[in-house]
Amino acid sequence: MNYHIPVLYEETLQGLAIKPDGVYVDCTFGGGGHSRGILQQLNEKGKLIAFDQDADAQRNLPDDERVLFIPQNFRHLQRMLRLHKIPQVDGILADLGVSSHQFDEAERGFSIRFAGPMDMRMDTRQPETAADIIRTYSEQQLHKLFEQYGEVTNAKTLARLIVHERKHLPFDTIDQFKAMISSAVKGNPNKYLAQVFQALRIGVNDEMGVLKEMLQQVPAVLKKGGRVAIITFHSIEDRIVKNFFRQGSFDETPDNPLLPSSKEEVFQLVNRKPITATEEELKRNSRSRSAKLRVAERL
Repeated sequence: MNYHIPVLYEETLQGLAIKPDGVYVDCTFGGGGHSRGILQQLNEKGKLIAFDQDADAQRNLPDDERVLFIPQNFRHLQRMLRLHKIPQVDGILADLGVSSHQFDEAERGFSIRFAGPMDMRMDTRQPETAADIIRTYSEQQLHKLFEQYGEVTNAKTLARLIVHERKHLPFDTIDQFKAMISSAVKGNPNKYLAQVFQALRIGVNDEMGVLKEMLQQVPAVLKKGGRVAIITFHSIEDRIVKNFFRQGSFDETPDNPLLPSSKEEVFQLVNRKPITATEEELKRNSRSRSAKLRVAERL
């Protein structure tokens, strides 16, 4: 099964500067591509803690006693590590992309290519689906969701249309939803629908909230000199990571050398600019086009 080609594979492993006897966390185990790379560099004393809320990911676990699998969302990073008596770790990795496998499973509802349900939950134990968002969000909430997370050009028109049409049209399946919003589609239909679906997926899984919660736990969990490597696929995610690595907060603050900095430096940037895919990787894996890797070291 071609589960998922890990993006920026060499660059990520290099960025983590793996110690053979270290303890590492892969927050997004998925197909286990990056994890296998980490394990290859660990000796028998090393340890890998793999998080994944998607039950499908467990099928990819290697038979390796150095691996501890935690079937949870990585927003519970610190709590789960404490539960397993692991106070601090040497490195943390998060690849925030949806795996190719999730896109290829029709019943998960992630892809516009299939006639699946409007679901999009990465953790099928959680109650809210994409259909629930379409059913319950106000026009204003839908407008904001599509504008912020999908960068949909006519987000306001789309939100108004959904609120109007949902009263009398079914939208439990992908095909029904596509039919419901067909009059709002602008430009290339596939690109437009991909943006709409991305916004719904981010909303269903609270992806930005999860990322922020995890980042806030990193300073406590990561040993001094330990490294955190995060791969993002969306400009908002990248901005969140960039701001947190630079100033330990999520706010945009202007660089003013005249203002005294009250913040304690938490991280040192390993790469000032994000690392992106090489031409060779782009040819091999088109999903790497929007990937950006940022690495920081705990001071």
